[in-house]
Amino acid sequence: MKRSRKYTAIVAFIVLLGGGYFFYRWSGGNGSGQKYRTVKVERGEISTVVTATGTINPVVTVLVGSQVSGTIKALYADFNSRVKEGQVIAQIDPAIFQAQVDQARANVLNAQANQLNAQSNLQAAKANLAKAEVTVVDAKRTMERNQPLVEKKVIAQAAFDTAQTNYDTAVAQQEATKAQLESARSQTESSKAQVEQTKAALRLAETNLNYTTIRSPVNGIVISRNVDVGQTVAASLQAPTLFTIAKDLTQMQVDTNVSEADVGRVRVEQEATFTVDAYPGRTFHGRVSEIRNAPTTIQNVVTYDVVVQVDNKELKLKPGMTANVSILIEHKEDALKIPNSALRFRPPSAGKEGEKRKTGALAKGQSSTTQGEERRPGRVWVLSQEGKPVPVSVRLGITDGTFSEVGSGDLKEGTEVIVEGISKQKNQSQAAGKPPTMRIGR
Repeated sequence: MKRSRKYTAIVAFIVLLGGGYFFYRWSGGNGSGQKYRTVKVERGEISTVVTATGTINPVVTVLVGSQVSGTIKALYADFNSRVKEGQVIAQIDPAIFQAQVDQARANVLNAQANQLNAQSNLQAAKANLAKAEVTVVDAKRTMERNQPLVEKKVIAQAAFDTAQTNYDTAVAQQEATKAQLESARSQTESSKAQVEQTKAALRLAETNLNYTTIRSPVNGIVISRNVDVGQTVAASLQAPTLFTIAKDLTQMQVDTNVSEADVGRVRVEQEATFTVDAYPGRTFHGRVSEIRNAPTTIQNVVTYDVVVQVDNKELKLKPGMTANVSILIEHKEDALKIPNSALRFRPPSAGKEGEKRKTGALAKGQSSTTQGEERRPGRVWVLSQEGKPVPVSVRLGITDGTFSEVGSGDLKEGTEVIVEGISKQKNQSQAAGKPPTMRIGR
């Protein structure tokens, strides 16, 4: 008897549960519990922008280095110092370089003295040559005078032979003197070259001495100092950087990293706005001045440097600040626009086909933010007089991520489009597709 009552209760529970389930499905299927939230199509401003992050930098940054090695003796500029072109900003100990200048100057004096000595030797060689030429002429005249006398036997043959020997000796001496003259001339030219060489070494030493005084090459502000007094700088391989000077901080630029998918829509002179963390409530304005072609690849993501020119007369922007930049691609004042949530909405009655179209529309909507101006198809839903969703096809223009422009279609201003469905019964959409489960215990 007890077992019969138990089975009767179980059967009654199953019947009640099944009846409730079918009533639940019937009421939901007829849409009696389904409502929709709608938004009116309106006109207003809409803009397409490309967003990127970047770093604020001075337009012109000069790295001041040292061309000689040595110890920093004094510093005349520090962080944030305003400097003028030619102003002394640092001094390297010049003692060694001054000694090199003194040594080079002494070498010049020595070379000049050697040049004077060589010139004197040249003059002496010229005089010896002239004397040798006179001796040759005299010896030749004596020999020619003695020749007829020896033929007439007025003088002895030995006297003529002596005259002949004297002539030959004079000629040989003349040739030797000519060789000495050429040697003296060579010594003179060599001494001239030695003088020029020592003068060049002196100029090099003086130049290195001048390099120990570090001067500012431009008017600007020191934004970085990399050395201290007593520190040794080595310029053997490359010039070490002592200071970084910004030429003009009233003009700044933002170097942004724009992805390859967006850079095709960016143009020079486009307006740009950006914010920095230092001034969260303020928006700064600038213009695109340059789109650099050199790519930067980080973790397989390719970006390009888009430079935004900015006025910084108030000197609020500082080098190195991070900027969140929005570059205005296109702007329309009186555009017919709909919320993007209306494009994403699909009623349950649309089924799988609606889901496929939804996916396609979303994909096109996402690509539109990167492809730009070409119009793309879309579909929204409006309520019929019977309160049922009816699809309307449109052609979409630009989008700002929240709203999209309606380029063409049957939508008019004031038309209400569905953005989402609202169910009176909680979790109806989840329960409608799956019957409740039962568990019967013994």
